[in-house]
Amino acid sequence: MSPEMMNIFYQSHAGSWFFTILLFGISYALFRKGWVKPQKITHMILRVFFIIMIISGIGMVVALQLPVAFILKGVLAFILIALMELILTRSVKGKETKVYWLPSAGVLLLVLLIGFNVIAF
Repeated sequence: MSPEMMNIFYQSHAGSWFFTILLFGISYALFRKGWVKPQKITHMILRVFFIIMIISGIGMVVALQLPVAFILKGVLAFILIALMELILTRSVKGKETKVYWLPSAGVLLLVLLIGFNVIAF
């Protein structure tokens, strides 16, 4: 893969992570304020960024020839996406979400540490 293509994957992946975390926070805050329609819109936009993140992440892992650390990061990222979806959908349905917040924070921390090569193996 060319360095330009790798840079495109990297930049879109890093940007999608930023917007994913931002949109998750905004969507949850809108739910807490009771603004249903804007919350639904931000949640749908968040799902688009999930797709961008997954595609760019897979592209980078393949381009880097499947390093174990980044495969683990990908698995953790899928878990984090599932936890984010659980928090938002259960909140909207009026169900309890406290049990999902701590694992979400832990998985997010691990994903960021692996992504910035603080944890490497």
